[in-house]
Amino acid sequence: MKILANAMVGLVALLHVYILVLEMFLWDKPAGQRAFRMTAEQASATKVLAANQGLYNGFLAAGLLWGLALGAGGTPVKLFFLGCVFVAGVYGGVTAYRKILYIQALPAALAFALVWLTG
Repeated sequence: MKILANAMVGLVALLHVYILVLEMFLWDKPAGQRAFRMTAEQASATKVLAANQGLYNGFLAAGLLWGLALGAGGTPVKLFFLGCVFVAGVYGGVTAYRKILYIQALPAALAFALVWLTG
């Protein structure tokens, strides 16, 4: 069960690395425009804001990886950063795109529950 919990934390971290890449480097490229349903004009106008968002997603990933690297002592760190991911996912799902609830908040909630239960 602990392995599953850590695997879920790792998957959430990898998801946020992927989001970092999309927002910081691919925002105004076809992949970024497709992912976020934007025109080239919208992407160009919001590129700097997206890069900032991407940086924050990178910090979330770094925190989760840090928690994993700490081993058994990393449970509080993992819970904190999973909580941050969950809150960001709920906020994004309510204010931007509903699918963020399923892509970001749900995996974070599942990982949080697994870490909590095995912590």
